[in-house]
Formats: sequence, structure tokens, C-alpha cells
Amino acid sequence: MAAVDPGLGRLGRATPPPCRLVSAVLAVAMLAALPAAARAQGLFGSIEFSSNSLSAIPQWLAVIDRIRSERATLASCDANAASCPTERVRAWRSLVESARGYSQTDQLAYVNQFANAVVPYITDSDNYGVSDYWAAPLEFLRRSGDCEDYAIIKFVSLLDLGFTNDQMRIVIVRDIVRNLAHAVLAVEMNGRFYILDSLFNAVLEDARVSQYVPQYSVNLDTRWAHIMR
Repeated sequence: MAAVDPGLGRLGRATPPPCRLVSAVLAVAMLAALPAAARAQGLFGSIEFSSNSLSAIPQWLAVIDRIRSERATLASCDANAASCPTERVRAWRSLVESARGYSQTDQLAYVNQFANAVVPYITDSDNYGVSDYWAAPLEFLRRSGDCEDYAIIKFVSLLDLGFTNDQMRIVIVRDIVRNLAHAVLAVEMNGRFYILDSLFNAVLEDARVSQYVPQYSVNLDTRWAHIMR
């Protein structure tokens, strides 16, 4: 699929500082704990091993709880825009509502571009004083965030638009060009994975994003470890 750009923002972004993510070491530990069942053609052409235990990723379990705790605030905001806690939250919920009538392809593009533009990038060490913190959407919109926080708000936005949990994963990758860890959102449609990245607004198939080597990925009930052929 060609890059999708419905005109909501720039196709490119300045390269932010590196995300401080534990990636390769955790992926190896996860791989050792996973069962032998594997999917031969996974994300970015990897072989992937899945498990329904999320215990190896406590920061993801914590953010799932915070996402659920934010639901009451979002429901109130959706019912009455005046009750939204901030202008950014109001803009986010308006974007989600306006995208409901679009095709899924256009929804990916609109959500990606909105999230990439709504707040500036900031490292977890500067923002929270820790090396790796995963923020729920309202935290992200209030305080800004880094690469996995952009992926998380995109994940929640697309859930609200009717994408299923099974279609989506937050993916921790190694960027072999910049030699650092990074996080993106992968969305599966019609047997193909599309990548929503905080570094660019174009939505591309994973096969077209050759600089990423997946380490592990996760959704609400499954985690995957990846090895390359």
C-alpha cells in the first residue's frame, strides 16, 4: 500500500532523541519462557513466538490498568465536550469521533498524524525521572511522552474506532540505522501489517520499513518474542 496522507500534517518529522527501552535483553528472556509454537511469517518477516502471559512486561500491565481507569473521564468527555479535562483531550476525542465515518485505511492515517503532532517528544528521564515509563493517553496528553506513549494513544484511538485488540500490537524494535530502541504500533488488515510510527506520518507496510528489527510485541492479552531468519 502506498503511503497514506489525507492532508492532516507533515509526512516527515524531525528525529527525536532515542527511546530508552529495554528491548533485546527482555526479548531474549521472553523467548526462553515462551512455548515452542511459532508463527513462521510474523512482523517484519520475523519468526514469532506467542504467549498469553503478560507478566514479563510489568510496565504494560500497569498502563493497561491506567487506561481502564481513564475510561470514565473519556466517556464523560465524549458525552459533553465541555467536561473534557484539557483542550488536547477535547481535540483527541473530536478527532476520534470525526474519523468514525472514514475507511480503516484513512483512520490509520488520521490517528497517526494527530498523535504525532498533538504533543512534543520528551524522554522519560526528563518527564518522569525514570528510564522507562509507559503512559496512558490522558497522561500523554497532559505531560507529553516518548515513542511507546505515541504508540499507546494510537492503540487506544483505534480500539475506540472499532479495530480489534487482535489486529494490533505495540512493537519494540531495534532501529539498525540509528542503532537504538524504538516503539511503533503495528495494525493487521487483510493479512498485512501496517506501521504507525512517531517518526513519520506516512502509514507503510512493515515490509517497507526495513530499518527495524522487532524484539517483542504486545497487545491486551498476548505477547510475542521475535527472531529474524
